[in-house]
Amino acid sequence: MMKALTVWQPWATLIAIGAKPYEFRGWKPPEWLIGRRLAIHAAARPMKFPEIYDLHARLSNPSRGETPCLHAEIALPLLTRILEAEKGALPTLLPLSHVVCTAIVGDPKRGDACAAEFGEAAGNDSDRDDTFNWGWPMLEVDELAPPAPARGAQGIWNWSGA
Repeated sequence: MMKALTVWQPWATLIAIGAKPYEFRGWKPPEWLIGRRLAIHAAARPMKFPEIYDLHARLSNPSRGETPCLHAEIALPLLTRILEAEKGALPTLLPLSHVVCTAIVGDPKRGDACAAEFGEAAGNDSDRDDTFNWGWPMLEVDELAPPAPARGAQGIWNWSGA
């Protein structure tokens, strides 16, 4: 059994592909979780395309304002494919209700310290400011291929598919 954390798409897949080095939460991970492997579960919540358009625009045009704490060279190709699929009314490219990867949780950092690694204009990678308090480093990410179906839960939960 492995502990798991549910994350909305596209952020779960951005972790899986190495574009999102921190998972931001309003709370620190419990001490017992630091240094342990955690399953990253993509929530059942459908992607909201306005969020993806905004994320894509902020990464594509850094001079536009606050840039997200993402590696643009990895994130932009995925976000572009999602937006192209949406225009063509194709089904989502990203799994929902699946564990997409595992990662070791590193020592947490304050959100502003994480942002400083991405430059002066860097900030939150979502529109939920209350989640930007703590960055949980996602280390030694291991993408699951194929992703494993799983029911998620809020908070940290037990995944029996490990």
